[in-house]
Amino acid sequence: MNWRISFIAITLVLLSCQKDKTVITNTKVSYIIEVETLKTVVDEPYIKILDFRKKEFYDNEHMQGAIHIWRTDIENTSFPYGGMMPSREQIETLFGKLGINTNDTIIVYDDNGMCESSRLWWILQYYNFKNIKLLNGGFSEWKANKGQVTTKVPRLIETEFKLSNEPKLEYFISKAEMENALHQNTVIIDTRTTDEFSGKRHKRGAFKGGRIPKSIHMDWAKAINHNTDKRLKSVEELEAIYSLLNLNKKDSIIVYCHSGVRSAHTAFVLTQLLGYKNVRNYDGSWIEWSYFDNLPFESDSITKN
Repeated sequence: MNWRISFIAITLVLLSCQKDKTVITNTKVSYIIEVETLKTVVDEPYIKILDFRKKEFYDNEHMQGAIHIWRTDIENTSFPYGGMMPSREQIETLFGKLGINTNDTIIVYDDNGMCESSRLWWILQYYNFKNIKLLNGGFSEWKANKGQVTTKVPRLIETEFKLSNEPKLEYFISKAEMENALHQNTVIIDTRTTDEFSGKRHKRGAFKGGRIPKSIHMDWAKAINHNTDKRLKSVEELEAIYSLLNLNKKDSIIVYCHSGVRSAHTAFVLTQLLGYKNVRNYDGSWIEWSYFDNLPFESDSITKN
């Protein structure tokens, strides 16, 4: 761990008793950063801030120095369906154009409870890049704590960004592995809404409604204060929520959603906050699964009036 990351980690611990806030910390590497910590390092040259919101929100106002990215920037478009993880070369090219150096620390924020940020975290874990932190509470938390905002777009100086030559392939499962998991002692968690899980509704991009067989349901949004500040709930609250699924922390667990974004958030919560040891996020999720007519699926019987 380089001195830059060490500095942030130490500061996180010092601020873990911040008044009136539940500050999430981890005894290992903490991928979460709080606003007050970010304020102390935001102007350092090794810090690169990514605004992971829709472009119109970024254009209206954003954190000073923040660079805009969106889902389409980190999506592999070579598939006949959407939402797939980008290639190593795609990430390297993107980050280079954004002026990110290999040894920089990336701070990413969104306005959706760290959902978008978690997807980027998950992708970078796959490629064995660890210098990333997610802002708890996102942009609204930054503004609420009088963080500086602007409409000015930072000037980007292109760099050469390189990922590890040895991808870690962490927290990842492919379609073929998902098919095999149907015949194994694996827990499969659908992190979408109840209507998506039942098959009553499917979002744009999916080819039919339904769920993967053996799935149990836990909406990803239960992990955050969804109707208020969008911050993560406390570890104690999260333990109580996921205890309802009667899981063992050593269970083999697969999470999925519509396109692997919401389930990336659940993978983050389970592995980084709650200590689950064997959690994998299905990259293609329901979009990919629903594309193939030969793959089994389930849906509830919906009675229409």
